[in-house]
Formats: sequence, structure tokens, C-alpha cells
Amino acid sequence: MSAVAELTDELLQVAVEAARMAGAMLLERFERGEARGVSTKSTPTDPVSEADISSERAIHELLQRRRPRDGLLGEEGDDQLGASGLRWIVDPLDGTVNFLFGLPQWSVSVAVGDSAGTVAGVVYDPCRDQLFAAARGGEASVSVGGGAPQRLKGSTCADLSTALIATGFAYDAQVRAAQAELMVRVLPRARDIRRLGSAALDLAWTAWGRCDGYFEHGVKPWDVAAGALICERAGLCVLDLPEDRRLPKGILVAAEGLVEPLLELVGRA
Repeated sequence: MSAVAELTDELLQVAVEAARMAGAMLLERFERGEARGVSTKSTPTDPVSEADISSERAIHELLQRRRPRDGLLGEEGDDQLGASGLRWIVDPLDGTVNFLFGLPQWSVSVAVGDSAGTVAGVVYDPCRDQLFAAARGGEASVSVGGGAPQRLKGSTCADLSTALIATGFAYDAQVRAAQAELMVRVLPRARDIRRLGSAALDLAWTAWGRCDGYFEHGVKPWDVAAGALICERAGLCVLDLPEDRRLPKGILVAAEGLVEPLLELVGRA
């Protein structure tokens, strides 16, 4: 194994360790029904819980032990450049609203990147013990219940009328209004739409073929860094949606045959 491959494998294993560790901690709280210390960030509909903060802190401490020279960008405030040329991008609890309401659709996303993009990434679904992983140049996989990794291959659907499309909504009311207009365009054309609540898990499930495509405006790097790589290595097209006058930048993921019809509908407000 080359030095680059050894490093990539090491980074992926650290991501797996961090995601599983944080996921186990969060699952314990979730099963006890704990939702303490809730505050808001950008808007009243954008909550952050003590569980988010504790999860990010635990991941940070693990990364400091295992990769002390690397940088870190976390949703709940960590932003360190580091000295190695590598930077971890962490969403310690993606799907906080679901977590707080007892809905089992939330995840932990851990990725690491360099100047060329994401090197390795993991999305962990603690409620189902499903771990999605990928590394640059390798295959995307899912491990269920700690079992052997299974290769992921995204949907090959090329007919929007039979496609199940996942999406999400921003916290800003004006952006949501523009997103609602996109739904009016897509819903008559697609089989159906799902809004599940965790962007990272939406991406992982799209890579698994549980959805045929996914798009969302307003996502942040920690929402999509791991999931986008997993989708790419599962054979799907991953595109950036440009910012326009009413919508922030976003992401679109689908098989090649769905990209153009979806882009026509959701690429602009």
C-alpha cells in the first residue's frame, strides 16, 4: 500500500471512530428523551442543543488526540486551520429538530479534506446502526449493525416521473418561501418528494438508492462534505447549485439522466 493510501485509510478509520463515538453518546440521550439546554442560532427555528455542543466537543477531543496537527471546522463553533494541510469538517448532530422531537432521522457527519476537496467522509445513523463511508478514489460503502461493508450504488433512474426526490428547507423564512415555489414545480413532475430533516443522511440514503435524487439550497460545508463524497463514489453526479437573487448556494445529487430535468426546475428561484 502506498503512503497516500495508508494515510487515506488512517483518516477514514479516524472518521469512523469519531462518528461512532459521538453517535453512541447521542443515542443514549435520545433514548432517554433528553432535550436539555436548547437555544437558537440564526433564527428562532434554528435550534442548537447541549447535545450538539457536547458531541462536537467529544469529537474535537478525539481528533486532538489522534490528529493534533490537523485543522477543524465544526458547526457549533470550532474553526481551526491546523498545520498539516488537512482539515476536519464536522456536523456533530445533523437533524437537531428531529432529535429534539424524538424522530429517529438524525446523524453524525465527519469528513476530512485538503486543498483539492474531501479526502474521506463518514455519515453515521445511530438509530439504525448504519455507517456510510467513502474515501477519495475508493468505493462508497454501508455497514449495517457493525457488519461487513457493502458497496453502495446510487439509483440509475432517468425518468423524473418515477423518481423519488429528497430535499430540505432553510431556516430563513424568505428562503423557505422561494423553496416552496420550487416544490410547486417539482411535485407535479416527480413520483414524490421527501423532506426528512438530516441533509447528511439524505445524501447517504441517496447513495444507497433509497432516493433517486436530492437537492437543497442553503446547506453548509459540514452538512454535505461527507455525504457528497459518498454520493460521488457511489456513481452519482454531484453539482453545486448557484446562488441567485432569492436562494443561497446549494447542492444537487442524482444519476446523470435526472440531472438536467431537475436542474431546470430547481436551479433558480
